[in-house]
Amino acid sequence: MSFSGTHTALVTPFRGGKFDAEAFRSLIEDQIAGGITGIVPVGTTGESPTLDHNEHNEVVRTAVEAAAGRCAVMAGTGSNATSEAIALTVEAARLGADAALLVAPYYNKPSQEGLYRHFRAIAESVKIPLVLYSIPGRCGVEIGVETVARLGRDCPNIRTIKESGGSVERVSQLREALPPDFEILSGDDSLTLPFLSVGAVGVISVASNLFPAEISKMVRLWLDGDPSGAREIHTRFYALFKDLFIEPNPVPVKYGLSLRGKISSEVRLPLCEMSGSNAARVRKTLEALG
Repeated sequence: MSFSGTHTALVTPFRGGKFDAEAFRSLIEDQIAGGITGIVPVGTTGESPTLDHNEHNEVVRTAVEAAAGRCAVMAGTGSNATSEAIALTVEAARLGADAALLVAPYYNKPSQEGLYRHFRAIAESVKIPLVLYSIPGRCGVEIGVETVARLGRDCPNIRTIKESGGSVERVSQLREALPPDFEILSGDDSLTLPFLSVGAVGVISVASNLFPAEISKMVRLWLDGDPSGAREIHTRFYALFKDLFIEPNPVPVKYGLSLRGKISSEVRLPLCEMSGSNAARVRKTLEALG
């Protein structure tokens, strides 16, 4: 299964402290109408660390039901405990997710051998494709290039990585070390075009929560051989790409969606609402985009 294209790292809407399934379904309809390749529920943008297991599985179940086969569903199922990651991944597969996104174990900072054993154990527990997720800024550990290559050799269902290390050089290193059919996805909207230029094939995007059609078109234009068209969209949305991270994700993107009346801007502690000045900045950027 190829994951080339644009996948939206979906927010998890809350209302009164509870998962707002109706708003979530509406967001998914907007994504599908915008031509998105896939959706990623319960990832970082989905505030997965604040969901209990029942809520986590409810979000995945709702995403699968709402997508109804019209786009790929890549469920976030990573954890810093291997047994927990296995349980979440097995359940996501049972619920009908097309793939699982596995963040590197955070806080306990395993060695590269520990990372290899962690991901291999998960891969052996399911048959669905698994997407590695390297984001050292949040996890305190990077999935090493050789570890990625080793997992690709030893685990037939690991053929993709979401790269969020912020380095074009790292993407070049991965591309050199991995076989052509091992796919690299950008994890940073502002770096999607640079990553595509050195061998990535798509993005797991935050900005596409707000602009699914435009971000999808940017990636599609690049892949179809129209770099100038892709650059034009990148330039138009660059300020938004940066502003969506002026406070911890997903606070700004939820605020943006709330301005459209799509969801409440509510987040769960320890996240909190945006400061007044930053909210004004995001509002101004969105108004400039029409």
